[in-house]
Amino acid sequence: MENYYSYADFMKAMAQTKKTTEAEKLLNDIYLDLFLKHVHRSQQEEQLMALIDEALDNNDRNAFIKYSDQLKALKREDE
Repeated sequence: MENYYSYADFMKAMAQTKKTTEAEKLLNDIYLDLFLKHVHRSQQEEQLMALIDEALDNNDRNAFIKYSDQLKALKREDE
């Protein structure tokens, strides 16, 4: 006699074989964290560059120095 398996049963069986391991989950979390940090750092850099441009446009030496120092510190963290 032939066994009859429904499509739903087949999909359940396939899902069980494709479950990610704990190591894969950890690796995915690490990659996600690195990606989010990269995006955040890029946004900070863009914001500081805009503030520096604004300080230059306004001839605001103190603001220019402040934001330039912050950008330098941010870039030093990358090294």
